[in-house]
Amino acid sequence: MDLIADLKRYQPVNEQEMMDQAEMLRRLESGEELYLRSNLSAHLSASAWVTNQTHDKVLMAYHKIFDTWAWLGGHADGDHDLLAVAHREIQEETGLETHPINGEIASIEILTVKGHEKHGKYVPSHLHFNITYLFEGDDQAPIHNKPDENTGSLGMAWMKR
Repeated sequence: MDLIADLKRYQPVNEQEMMDQAEMLRRLESGEELYLRSNLSAHLSASAWVTNQTHDKVLMAYHKIFDTWAWLGGHADGDHDLLAVAHREIQEETGLETHPINGEIASIEILTVKGHEKHGKYVPSHLHFNITYLFEGDDQAPIHNKPDENTGSLGMAWMKR
């Protein structure tokens, strides 16, 4: 996977994506290490919008850190194949079997992450250079909640678009 080529090919849908694309490319092309969390100011994450087979529902998780409903995803942690990262995160967070709809970038965003504690250690405020892909899954299949990331009874839910 060549993220720089994929980002250059991606057509931003608005000014936010255009500016985020430029910043991601600037930092990737500079050689800055963005694939590892050891970069405390910014690092790459991959996300997935998971839709059902009829594309009228999306799977959402209530995220503990952000205290809001969000799409699924996680850190690259050294993996340069962000589509595979997004796929793995769906599996880890939900147990749901899914497949990519087209394997192309669906959206890009630079997300601000406030300082927080994880596994008893403080994680300073930083940026997630996030790449999102589209996946499809069965909305009738069982899903499980990942308690260390998704909040209690809210957990996971298929929501009408």
